[in-house]
Amino acid sequence: MMKAIFPVLFLSLPFILQAQQPEKVVDALVSPKVAEQIITVGGPNAQVAVFNNQSIQFAIDAVAKTGGTVKLNPGVYEITAPVRMKSNVKLVGSGRETILKRGKGIQTKYVIDADFGELKLTVEKADGFEVGMKVQVTDDENNSCWNVSTACITDIIDNTIYIDKGLIRDYRSDKNGLVSNASSVIEALDVENALISNLTADGNRFENFFADGCNSAGILILRSKKVTVDNVHVKDFNGEGISWQITENVTIKNSEISGSGNTGLHPGTGSPFSTIENSNIHHNDRDGLFICWRVYESIVSNNKIHHNGRFGICTGHKDTDVIFSKNHIFNNKSDGINLRGERESNAPHRNTFVKNIIENNVGFGFSVNSPAKDLVLKENEFKNSAKTQKAAIYIYAGGSTPKLENNRFDKHELGEMVFEKK
Repeated sequence: MMKAIFPVLFLSLPFILQAQQPEKVVDALVSPKVAEQIITVGGPNAQVAVFNNQSIQFAIDAVAKTGGTVKLNPGVYEITAPVRMKSNVKLVGSGRETILKRGKGIQTKYVIDADFGELKLTVEKADGFEVGMKVQVTDDENNSCWNVSTACITDIIDNTIYIDKGLIRDYRSDKNGLVSNASSVIEALDVENALISNLTADGNRFENFFADGCNSAGILILRSKKVTVDNVHVKDFNGEGISWQITENVTIKNSEISGSGNTGLHPGTGSPFSTIENSNIHHNDRDGLFICWRVYESIVSNNKIHHNGRFGICTGHKDTDVIFSKNHIFNNKSDGINLRGERESNAPHRNTFVKNIIENNVGFGFSVNSPAKDLVLKENEFKNSAKTQKAAIYIYAGGSTPKLENNRFDKHELGEMVFEKK
């Protein structure tokens, strides 16, 4: 039987709407006489009372007709499917006490191969899956990045799950073929002019399965422009904290990203004009900030990036013309800053690092494994009170020598700038 879940909504309007069709709820919430709407969610005094993703989504869909704000009251909102942003919508919480928390993860095997373009999955058990959930489909050979399929459930009949988008690979049931509800807390897909602010996105990491970073994250921004994340705590997501792919003009500011099962921040796949500022990025399992492919003409400033499981900052493929300024990069478990190995044509050229503090990382303070042109390090401080940084700057055999201007160096075991022996 079909498993569809519709919340009961209690609205502070002249009448009560209960269990009506979603489009009628949306029409009731929007007044044609008001240019920009503000709709409140959460609690008996809100227009939409229930603390879950369906209530938030109804409000977003309503204000999207004219543009406006969805205001979330304090409380814990159960997230069983990603909250989907729309263009010209602001999703604004009431501070850290507004918590969007992922529900418990579900995973099963599919028992028949899941083929390219297919719109259904025949699984061992469909228990716990619901219409509207986002699912992730993998096998042992296709389990990361753009080889992972994601889609939303449209129907469930017995042990067959129907989805809204065709699969993008051939997946083998005999190669650990899995389907799970691993997905984002909040997503901005194909939107423009959106704001997410003043809330906590809790990934409930230890009750959820690992989610691929190109398709899901605590906050996922995909094929979108002019999206801002401001004063948000993304915590304990079993995957990447915030991922933005194929975007322009994305801003992450005044935020905290911690406890991710992968990288804290992951801009990539062509995401120019990114801004990352005034944020605290820490205790993530892999890199604090992994700048992937073609992130150019961007700014990374005034951030604390620390206690991450590998590099503080890692950058590479065509990541050019980026200014890194006034960041404190410390106590990461490998290099503070790493320029990945690339051919010269694809190297991260014309990047400038100015007035950063690079301190007590385990490995090198700054490592260069790429023939990057016009690499400038100016007025940075390389601190090493814990004596964990073996060299302040380490140049691998394939790396270029940066231009140094007025940097300050504590004593390092191997020296201030060391070249790998060829």
